[in-house]
Amino acid sequence: MIVELRDETGVAVIEPLGRLDARTAGTFRQRLATLVEEGKSWVVADLSRVDFVDSVGLAALVSGLKMARSSAGDLRLAGLQGPVRVIFEITRLHRAFDIYDTLPEAVHSFLHATEESPPIPRRVLPS
Repeated sequence: MIVELRDETGVAVIEPLGRLDARTAGTFRQRLATLVEEGKSWVVADLSRVDFVDSVGLAALVSGLKMARSSAGDLRLAGLQGPVRVIFEITRLHRAFDIYDTLPEAVHSFLHATEESPPIPRRVLPS
Protein backbone atom coordinates (compact mmCIF):
# COMPACT_ATOMS: atom_id res chain seq x y z
CA MET A 1 0.00 0.00 0.00
CA ILE A 2 1.17 3.49 -0.79
CA VAL A 3 0.39 6.03 1.91
CA GLU A 4 1.07 9.65 1.04
CA LEU A 5 1.55 12.21 3.83
CA ARG A 6 1.46 15.99 3.57
CA ASP A 7 0.67 19.09 5.57
CA GLU A 8 -2.15 21.44 4.61
CA THR A 9 -1.86 24.63 6.66
CA GLY A 10 -1.21 22.85 9.94
CA VAL A 11 -3.49 19.88 9.31
CA ALA A 12 -1.81 16.54 8.58
CA VAL A 13 -3.27 14.73 5.57
CA ILE A 14 -2.81 10.99 5.17
CA GLU A 15 -3.87 9.50 1.86
CA PRO A 16 -3.89 5.73 1.42
CA LEU A 17 -4.12 4.40 -2.12
CA GLY A 18 -5.95 1.21 -3.07
CA ARG A 19 -7.21 -1.21 -0.46
CA LEU A 20 -7.33 -0.65 3.29
CA ASP A 21 -7.51 -4.24 4.46
CA ALA A 22 -5.83 -6.89 6.63
CA ARG A 23 -2.72 -6.79 4.45
CA THR A 24 -2.28 -3.00 4.43
CA ALA A 25 -3.93 -1.68 7.60
CA GLY A 26 -0.83 -2.16 9.77
CA THR A 27 1.20 0.26 7.63
CA PHE A 28 -1.63 2.76 7.67
CA ARG A 29 -2.08 2.50 11.45
CA GLN A 30 1.67 2.97 12.01
CA ARG A 31 1.72 6.10 9.85
CA LEU A 32 -1.20 7.52 11.84
CA ALA A 33 0.53 6.70 15.13
CA THR A 34 3.72 8.41 13.94
CA LEU A 35 1.80 11.57 13.03
CA VAL A 36 0.17 11.76 16.46
CA GLU A 37 3.47 11.01 18.24
CA GLU A 38 5.03 13.92 16.30
CA GLY A 39 2.34 16.21 17.72
CA LYS A 40 0.24 16.32 14.56
CA SER A 41 -3.08 15.41 16.12
CA TRP A 42 -5.31 17.27 13.65
CA VAL A 43 -5.47 14.66 10.90
CA VAL A 44 -7.57 14.18 7.79
CA ALA A 45 -7.60 10.77 6.11
CA ASP A 46 -8.32 11.40 2.43
CA LEU A 47 -9.98 8.15 1.37
CA SER A 48 -10.90 9.32 -2.13
CA ARG A 49 -8.51 6.78 -3.69
CA VAL A 50 -9.44 3.85 -1.44
CA ASP A 51 -11.65 1.39 -3.30
CA PHE A 52 -12.06 -1.25 -0.58
CA VAL A 53 -11.99 -1.39 3.21
CA ASP A 54 -12.48 -4.43 5.44
CA SER A 55 -12.94 -4.84 9.19
CA VAL A 56 -9.20 -4.59 9.86
CA GLY A 57 -9.04 -1.37 7.85
CA LEU A 58 -11.98 0.02 9.82
CA ALA A 59 -10.24 -0.96 13.06
CA ALA A 60 -7.12 0.94 11.94
CA LEU A 61 -9.23 4.06 11.36
CA VAL A 62 -10.95 3.74 14.75
CA SER A 63 -7.55 3.25 16.39
CA GLY A 64 -6.30 6.41 14.68
CA LEU A 65 -9.37 8.30 15.84
CA LYS A 66 -8.76 7.26 19.43
CA MET A 67 -5.06 8.16 19.22
CA ALA A 68 -5.80 11.61 17.80
CA ARG A 69 -8.51 12.37 20.35
CA SER A 70 -6.33 11.23 23.24
CA SER A 71 -3.85 13.91 22.10
CA ALA A 72 -6.50 16.68 21.99
CA GLY A 73 -6.95 16.28 18.25
CA ASP A 74 -9.22 14.47 15.85
CA LEU A 75 -9.17 12.24 12.78
CA ARG A 76 -11.63 13.36 10.13
CA LEU A 77 -12.39 11.58 6.88
CA ALA A 78 -12.78 12.94 3.38
CA GLY A 79 -13.74 11.63 -0.04
CA LEU A 80 -15.38 8.30 0.79
CA GLN A 81 -16.39 6.66 -2.48
CA GLY A 82 -19.35 4.35 -3.21
CA PRO A 83 -18.63 0.97 -1.59
CA VAL A 84 -16.44 2.46 1.14
CA ARG A 85 -19.17 4.93 2.12
CA VAL A 86 -21.70 2.08 2.22
CA ILE A 87 -19.46 0.09 4.60
CA PHE A 88 -19.30 3.09 6.95
CA GLU A 89 -23.10 3.36 6.91
CA ILE A 90 -23.69 -0.37 7.41
CA THR A 91 -21.28 -0.47 10.36
CA ARG A 92 -22.62 2.87 11.62
CA LEU A 93 -19.09 4.23 11.84
CA HIS A 94 -20.31 7.31 10.01
CA ARG A 95 -21.66 8.31 13.44
CA ALA A 96 -18.22 8.13 15.09
CA PHE A 97 -16.31 10.14 12.47
CA ASP A 98 -16.77 13.56 10.98
CA ILE A 99 -16.95 12.78 7.26
CA TYR A 100 -16.60 15.39 4.52
CA ASP A 101 -17.18 15.10 0.79
CA THR A 102 -13.89 16.77 -0.08
CA LEU A 103 -10.44 17.22 1.41
CA PRO A 104 -10.67 21.04 1.44
CA GLU A 105 -13.91 20.84 3.46
CA ALA A 106 -12.29 18.54 6.03
CA VAL A 107 -9.18 20.75 6.37
CA HIS A 108 -11.39 23.85 6.60
CA SER A 109 -13.33 22.26 9.49
CA PHE A 110 -10.17 22.29 11.63
CA LEU A 111 -9.02 25.75 10.62
CA HIS A 112 -12.29 27.49 11.36
CA ALA A 113 -13.18 25.96 14.71
CA THR A 114 -13.97 28.57 17.34
CA GLU A 115 -14.19 28.64 21.11
CA GLU A 116 -17.93 28.03 20.83
CA SER A 117 -17.34 25.19 18.38
CA PRO A 118 -14.32 23.15 19.51
CA PRO A 119 -12.43 21.16 16.88
CA ILE A 120 -13.04 17.87 18.69
CA PRO A 121 -16.52 16.40 18.24
CA ARG A 122 -17.93 14.89 21.39
CA ARG A 123 -19.08 11.52 20.11
CA VAL A 124 -19.00 8.13 21.67
CA LEU A 125 -16.55 5.80 19.96
CA PRO A 126 -17.68 2.30 19.14
CA SER A 127 -16.32 -0.34 21.51
